[in-house]
Amino acid sequence: MSKIHINLLKHFNVYPKKSLGQNFLFEPVWVQNIVDAAQLKTSDVVLEIGSGTGVLTTELAKKVNKVFSIEIDDRLIPILKNVVSEYKNVRLIHGDVLEYSISSLLDELSYDRFVVVANIPYYITGKILRHIFHGSLRPSHMILLVQKEVAQRMAALPGQMSVLSVSAQFFSQVDILKYVPAGAFYPKPDVDSALIELDVFDENDLIHNDPVLYFRIVKAGFGQKRKQLQNSLTNGLGINKAQVVEVILNVGLDPKCRPQTLTIQDWSNLTNALVDLL
Repeated sequence: MSKIHINLLKHFNVYPKKSLGQNFLFEPVWVQNIVDAAQLKTSDVVLEIGSGTGVLTTELAKKVNKVFSIEIDDRLIPILKNVVSEYKNVRLIHGDVLEYSISSLLDELSYDRFVVVANIPYYITGKILRHIFHGSLRPSHMILLVQKEVAQRMAALPGQMSVLSVSAQFFSQVDILKYVPAGAFYPKPDVDSALIELDVFDENDLIHNDPVLYFRIVKAGFGQKRKQLQNSLTNGLGINKAQVVEVILNVGLDPKCRPQTLTIQDWSNLTNALVDLL
Protein backbone atom coordinates (compact mmCIF):
# COMPACT_ATOMS: atom_id res chain seq x y z
CA MET A 1 0.00 0.00 0.00
CA SER A 2 1.12 3.57 -0.45
CA LYS A 3 2.00 5.87 2.43
CA ILE A 4 -1.59 7.14 2.29
CA HIS A 5 -2.91 3.66 3.00
CA ILE A 6 -0.46 3.16 5.86
CA ASN A 7 -1.59 6.45 7.38
CA LEU A 8 -5.22 5.40 7.02
CA LEU A 9 -4.53 2.20 8.93
CA LYS A 10 -2.95 4.23 11.71
CA HIS A 11 -5.74 6.81 11.66
CA PHE A 12 -8.40 4.12 12.09
CA ASN A 13 -6.22 2.26 14.60
CA VAL A 14 -6.23 -0.92 12.53
CA TYR A 15 -3.47 -3.48 12.81
CA PRO A 16 -3.18 -6.64 10.69
CA LYS A 17 -4.78 -9.72 12.23
CA LYS A 18 -2.71 -12.88 12.18
CA SER A 19 -5.89 -14.92 12.65
CA LEU A 20 -7.11 -13.66 9.26
CA GLY A 21 -3.75 -14.20 7.59
CA GLN A 22 -3.56 -10.49 6.77
CA ASN A 23 -0.49 -9.40 4.83
CA PHE A 24 -1.29 -6.27 2.84
CA LEU A 25 0.43 -5.75 -0.50
CA PHE A 26 1.95 -2.26 -0.60
CA GLU A 27 4.53 -2.16 -3.41
CA PRO A 28 2.94 -0.28 -6.39
CA VAL A 29 4.92 -2.30 -8.93
CA TRP A 30 3.30 -5.53 -7.74
CA VAL A 31 -0.16 -3.99 -7.69
CA GLN A 32 0.40 -3.06 -11.32
CA ASN A 33 1.67 -6.57 -12.06
CA ILE A 34 -1.61 -8.01 -10.80
CA VAL A 35 -3.71 -5.60 -12.86
CA ASP A 36 -1.63 -6.30 -15.97
CA ALA A 37 -1.85 -10.07 -15.46
CA ALA A 38 -5.65 -9.90 -15.34
CA GLN A 39 -5.75 -8.61 -18.97
CA LEU A 40 -8.89 -6.67 -18.20
CA LYS A 41 -11.35 -5.21 -20.68
CA THR A 42 -13.41 -2.10 -20.05
CA SER A 43 -16.58 -4.19 -20.20
CA ASP A 44 -15.38 -6.64 -17.55
CA VAL A 45 -16.82 -7.33 -14.14
CA VAL A 46 -14.26 -8.14 -11.43
CA LEU A 47 -14.86 -9.99 -8.19
CA GLU A 48 -12.09 -9.00 -5.78
CA ILE A 49 -11.83 -11.31 -2.80
CA GLY A 50 -10.19 -9.58 0.13
CA SER A 51 -10.36 -5.82 -0.40
CA GLY A 52 -7.73 -5.10 2.24
CA THR A 53 -7.04 -1.37 2.24
CA GLY A 54 -8.36 -0.87 -1.29
CA VAL A 55 -4.96 -0.38 -2.90
CA LEU A 56 -5.81 -2.92 -5.63
CA THR A 57 -9.53 -2.13 -5.66
CA THR A 58 -9.02 1.40 -6.99
CA GLU A 59 -6.64 0.26 -9.71
CA LEU A 60 -9.14 -2.36 -10.87
CA ALA A 61 -11.92 0.24 -10.85
CA LYS A 62 -9.97 2.38 -13.31
CA LYS A 63 -9.93 -0.46 -15.82
CA VAL A 64 -13.33 -2.14 -15.78
CA ASN A 65 -17.08 -1.69 -15.82
CA LYS A 66 -17.75 -2.91 -12.28
CA VAL A 67 -15.81 -4.15 -9.26
CA PHE A 68 -17.49 -6.23 -6.58
CA SER A 69 -15.05 -6.18 -3.68
CA ILE A 70 -15.72 -8.35 -0.65
CA GLU A 71 -13.98 -7.96 2.70
CA ILE A 72 -14.56 -10.00 5.84
CA ASP A 73 -12.83 -7.66 8.33
CA ASP A 74 -15.29 -5.06 9.62
CA ARG A 75 -12.43 -2.84 10.82
CA LEU A 76 -11.41 -2.22 7.21
CA ILE A 77 -14.82 -1.13 5.94
CA PRO A 78 -14.49 2.54 7.04
CA ILE A 79 -11.06 2.69 5.40
CA LEU A 80 -12.39 1.15 2.20
CA LYS A 81 -15.34 3.53 2.03
CA ASN A 82 -12.87 6.40 2.29
CA VAL A 83 -10.52 5.00 -0.35
CA VAL A 84 -13.12 4.05 -2.99
CA SER A 85 -15.58 6.89 -2.41
CA GLU A 86 -14.85 8.53 -5.78
CA TYR A 87 -15.24 5.27 -7.73
CA LYS A 88 -18.93 4.81 -8.49
CA ASN A 89 -18.32 1.47 -10.18
CA VAL A 90 -17.14 -0.19 -6.96
CA ARG A 91 -19.56 -2.11 -4.78
CA LEU A 92 -18.16 -2.96 -1.35
CA ILE A 93 -19.53 -6.05 0.34
CA HIS A 94 -18.84 -6.71 4.00
CA GLY A 95 -18.87 -10.46 4.47
CA ASP A 96 -17.27 -13.85 3.98
CA VAL A 97 -17.13 -14.92 0.32
CA LEU A 98 -17.68 -18.53 1.41
CA GLU A 99 -21.15 -17.59 2.66
CA TYR A 100 -22.27 -16.21 -0.71
CA SER A 101 -22.98 -17.95 -3.97
CA ILE A 102 -21.02 -16.20 -6.70
CA SER A 103 -24.17 -15.86 -8.80
CA SER A 104 -25.93 -14.05 -5.92
CA LEU A 105 -23.05 -11.57 -5.68
CA LEU A 106 -23.17 -10.73 -9.38
CA ASP A 107 -26.80 -11.23 -10.31
CA GLU A 108 -27.72 -7.58 -10.69
CA LEU A 109 -25.63 -7.06 -13.81
CA SER A 110 -25.65 -8.38 -17.34
CA TYR A 111 -22.11 -9.19 -18.39
CA ASP A 112 -20.12 -11.25 -20.85
CA ARG A 113 -17.73 -12.64 -18.28
CA PHE A 114 -16.23 -11.97 -14.88
CA VAL A 115 -12.72 -12.20 -13.52
CA VAL A 116 -11.63 -13.09 -9.99
CA VAL A 117 -8.71 -11.18 -8.49
CA ALA A 118 -7.63 -12.07 -4.98
CA ASN A 119 -4.81 -11.85 -2.45
CA ILE A 120 -5.73 -14.75 -0.21
CA PRO A 121 -4.03 -16.34 2.79
CA TYR A 122 -2.74 -19.90 2.80
CA TYR A 123 -5.28 -21.38 5.19
CA ILE A 124 -8.31 -20.54 3.05
CA THR A 125 -6.99 -20.92 -0.51
CA GLY A 126 -8.36 -24.42 -1.05
CA LYS A 127 -11.78 -23.54 0.38
CA ILE A 128 -12.13 -20.50 -1.87
CA LEU A 129 -11.14 -22.46 -4.97
CA ARG A 130 -13.64 -25.21 -4.22
CA HIS A 131 -16.35 -22.64 -3.53
CA ILE A 132 -15.80 -20.92 -6.87
CA PHE A 133 -15.16 -23.96 -9.02
CA HIS A 134 -18.10 -25.96 -7.73
CA GLY A 135 -20.56 -23.09 -7.99
CA SER A 136 -23.05 -22.58 -10.80
CA LEU A 137 -21.19 -19.54 -12.16
CA ARG A 138 -17.45 -19.69 -12.88
CA PRO A 139 -15.09 -16.88 -13.90
CA SER A 140 -13.28 -16.74 -17.22
CA HIS A 141 -10.01 -16.62 -15.33
CA MET A 142 -8.55 -15.96 -11.92
CA ILE A 143 -5.49 -13.99 -10.87
CA LEU A 144 -4.42 -15.00 -7.38
CA LEU A 145 -1.69 -13.87 -5.05
CA VAL A 146 -0.93 -16.82 -2.78
CA GLN A 147 1.96 -18.23 -0.82
CA LYS A 148 4.72 -19.58 -3.05
CA GLU A 149 4.32 -23.11 -1.71
CA VAL A 150 0.58 -23.07 -2.40
CA ALA A 151 1.12 -21.91 -5.98
CA GLN A 152 3.64 -24.70 -6.52
CA ARG A 153 1.19 -27.25 -5.13
CA MET A 154 -1.53 -25.99 -7.48
CA ALA A 155 0.78 -26.32 -10.48
CA ALA A 156 2.32 -29.64 -9.38
CA LEU A 157 3.12 -32.45 -11.81
CA PRO A 158 2.28 -36.15 -11.30
CA GLY A 159 4.44 -37.42 -8.47
CA GLN A 160 3.62 -34.39 -6.33
CA MET A 161 -0.13 -34.12 -6.91
CA SER A 162 -2.67 -33.40 -4.16
CA VAL A 163 -6.39 -32.72 -3.96
CA LEU A 164 -5.57 -29.03 -4.39
CA SER A 165 -3.56 -29.55 -7.59
CA VAL A 166 -6.11 -31.98 -9.03
CA SER A 167 -8.89 -29.49 -8.31
CA ALA A 168 -7.05 -26.54 -9.82
CA GLN A 169 -6.01 -28.48 -12.93
CA PHE A 170 -9.40 -30.15 -13.43
CA PHE A 171 -11.07 -26.76 -13.77
CA SER A 172 -8.29 -24.62 -15.26
CA GLN A 173 -4.94 -24.20 -16.92
CA VAL A 174 -2.57 -23.26 -14.10
CA ASP A 175 0.40 -20.95 -14.68
CA ILE A 176 2.74 -19.40 -12.11
CA LEU A 177 3.47 -15.95 -13.52
CA LYS A 178 5.90 -14.42 -11.04
CA TYR A 179 7.26 -14.86 -7.56
CA VAL A 180 6.65 -11.95 -5.21
CA PRO A 181 9.15 -11.23 -2.41
CA ALA A 182 7.93 -11.18 1.16
CA GLY A 183 9.17 -7.60 1.46
CA ALA A 184 6.33 -6.42 -0.80
CA PHE A 185 3.84 -6.99 2.03
CA TYR A 186 2.96 -5.37 5.34
CA PRO A 187 3.54 -6.98 7.71
CA LYS A 188 6.31 -8.94 6.05
CA PRO A 189 5.39 -12.66 6.00
CA ASP A 190 7.89 -15.45 6.63
CA VAL A 191 7.72 -16.72 3.04
CA ASP A 192 7.53 -15.35 -0.49
CA SER A 193 4.33 -15.37 -2.50
CA ALA A 194 3.47 -16.09 -6.12
CA LEU A 195 1.22 -14.52 -8.70
CA ILE A 196 -0.72 -17.32 -10.35
CA GLU A 197 -3.21 -17.42 -13.22
CA LEU A 198 -6.01 -19.95 -13.53
CA ASP A 199 -7.47 -19.91 -17.04
CA VAL A 200 -10.83 -21.52 -16.35
CA PHE A 201 -12.12 -24.15 -18.77
CA ASP A 202 -15.54 -23.99 -20.36
CA GLU A 203 -18.01 -26.54 -19.03
CA ASN A 204 -17.73 -28.64 -22.20
CA ASP A 205 -13.93 -28.75 -21.93
CA LEU A 206 -13.74 -30.36 -18.49
CA ILE A 207 -11.97 -33.70 -18.47
CA HIS A 208 -15.00 -35.36 -16.89
CA ASN A 209 -18.66 -34.43 -17.19
CA ASP A 210 -19.52 -35.21 -13.56
CA PRO A 211 -17.28 -33.15 -11.22
CA VAL A 212 -19.15 -34.32 -8.12
CA LEU A 213 -18.51 -37.99 -8.87
CA TYR A 214 -14.97 -37.27 -10.06
CA PHE A 215 -14.01 -35.56 -6.80
CA ARG A 216 -15.68 -38.26 -4.73
CA ILE A 217 -13.15 -40.65 -6.24
CA VAL A 218 -10.25 -38.20 -5.89
CA LYS A 219 -11.00 -37.48 -2.22
CA ALA A 220 -11.26 -41.18 -1.49
CA GLY A 221 -7.93 -41.76 -3.21
CA PHE A 222 -6.19 -39.08 -1.17
CA GLY A 223 -8.14 -39.91 2.00
CA GLN A 224 -5.33 -41.85 3.66
CA LYS A 225 -1.86 -40.36 3.56
CA ARG A 226 0.94 -42.49 2.16
CA LYS A 227 -1.46 -45.36 1.42
CA GLN A 228 -1.39 -47.34 -1.78
CA LEU A 229 -4.18 -46.46 -4.21
CA GLN A 230 -5.81 -49.90 -3.84
CA ASN A 231 -6.12 -49.43 -0.08
CA SER A 232 -7.24 -45.81 -0.03
CA LEU A 233 -9.98 -46.43 -2.64
CA THR A 234 -11.13 -49.60 -0.89
CA ASN A 235 -11.46 -47.85 2.45
CA GLY A 236 -12.67 -44.52 1.09
CA LEU A 237 -15.40 -45.94 -1.14
CA GLY A 238 -16.36 -49.02 0.86
CA ILE A 239 -15.84 -51.35 -2.12
CA ASN A 240 -14.47 -54.88 -2.11
CA LYS A 241 -10.69 -54.74 -2.50
CA ALA A 242 -10.54 -57.39 -5.21
CA GLN A 243 -12.95 -55.33 -7.31
CA VAL A 244 -10.90 -52.18 -6.73
CA VAL A 245 -7.70 -53.94 -7.77
CA GLU A 246 -9.37 -55.23 -10.93
CA VAL A 247 -10.57 -51.73 -11.84
CA ILE A 248 -7.16 -50.18 -11.26
CA LEU A 249 -5.49 -52.79 -13.45
CA ASN A 250 -8.11 -52.34 -16.17
CA VAL A 251 -7.28 -48.63 -16.50
CA GLY A 252 -3.58 -49.40 -16.80
CA LEU A 253 -2.41 -48.44 -13.32
CA ASP A 254 -0.47 -50.26 -10.63
CA PRO A 255 -2.72 -51.00 -7.62
CA LYS A 256 0.27 -50.29 -5.36
CA CYS A 257 0.89 -46.82 -6.78
CA ARG A 258 0.38 -43.71 -4.66
CA PRO A 259 -2.41 -41.24 -5.47
CA GLN A 260 0.03 -38.35 -5.91
CA THR A 261 1.43 -40.05 -9.03
CA LEU A 262 -1.85 -39.99 -10.97
CA THR A 263 -2.73 -37.49 -13.68
CA ILE A 264 -6.14 -35.81 -13.89
CA GLN A 265 -6.83 -38.12 -16.86
CA ASP A 266 -6.04 -41.15 -14.70
CA TRP A 267 -8.63 -39.98 -12.17
CA SER A 268 -11.16 -39.56 -14.97
CA ASN A 269 -10.50 -43.10 -16.19
CA LEU A 270 -10.87 -44.43 -12.66
CA THR A 271 -14.13 -42.55 -12.18
CA ASN A 272 -15.61 -44.05 -15.32
CA ALA A 273 -14.45 -47.53 -14.34
CA LEU A 274 -15.71 -47.33 -10.76
CA VAL A 275 -19.14 -45.80 -11.39
CA ASP A 276 -20.96 -49.14 -11.64
CA LEU A 277 -19.56 -50.25 -8.26
CA LEU A 278 -20.75 -47.22 -6.32
